[in-house]
Amino acid sequence: MRSFFLFLFLISTIPDAYTQIADSSQRMVKLKGALNFRDIGGYTAAKGKHVKWGKIYRSAEINNLTAADLDSLQARHISYVMDFRGPAEVSVAMDKLPVGATRISLPAGSENVGGDRSKMMEMMSKANNGDSIMLPFYTNIQSFTDRYKPVFATLLKNNEDSAVLFHCTAGKDRTGISAALILYALGVDEKTIMQDYLASNYYRQAGNEQMRKMLVNNYHIKEDVVDDVMMVKEKYLTATFDTIKAKYGSIDKYLASEMGLSKKSIKKLRAMYLEN
Repeated sequence: MRSFFLFLFLISTIPDAYTQIADSSQRMVKLKGALNFRDIGGYTAAKGKHVKWGKIYRSAEINNLTAADLDSLQARHISYVMDFRGPAEVSVAMDKLPVGATRISLPAGSENVGGDRSKMMEMMSKANNGDSIMLPFYTNIQSFTDRYKPVFATLLKNNEDSAVLFHCTAGKDRTGISAALILYALGVDEKTIMQDYLASNYYRQAGNEQMRKMLVNNYHIKEDVVDDVMMVKEKYLTATFDTIKAKYGSIDKYLASEMGLSKKSIKKLRAMYLEN
């Protein structure tokens, strides 16, 4: 029942979110061992073109993939897997890779994530709301260059017949920011970018509910705090974009100066990943 109300909340607070969710039969990659695994193709981008399907994927952790899951990813020709998790996260949940895929570790800014669960529980138990925990994460863009610049370099060197995957643990925050920057570079409007970001609340419903029960019942964390931390909110990604714009003047200038995307690189990127 709670999942049903979450769905109603999502489509009522995000007017066009249902459009993003309605194409989940094509967007969502159904795997037994991973949540929030989806294709970011299909969106309208620069000059009325569309992001190609089957080229760029985003996901939560992939350490529990089954043999059938791995066959599915291999069939999608995923050649690069970019992992934003820190060493502590990786040590307890090693990636399972499809045959032939290369893993790229991009832990910048995640060095302490998952390393001390008791510290995180303490922060959540003392918080009046989860925004006080999440907003500082989204506005601290210092590590973004080391984390995300290699993503664009990988996209630009990727083989024409291959696909790429990027992920973190939940596939919503670090991964959500990465997807947002990629879609922006491809010319997708910010409204659509926000829809893709917020759709994690839909794709993670089952996982969030399970985690919510554990944190509330076992650790006695306030329900509102748990919901804030487990879900994504428009204000979170907006805080990232506002921070970038305040410091660099625009997202375009940020992509040029910090992500290494010259006009020539943007043109190449769009030629590789957009179609009519």
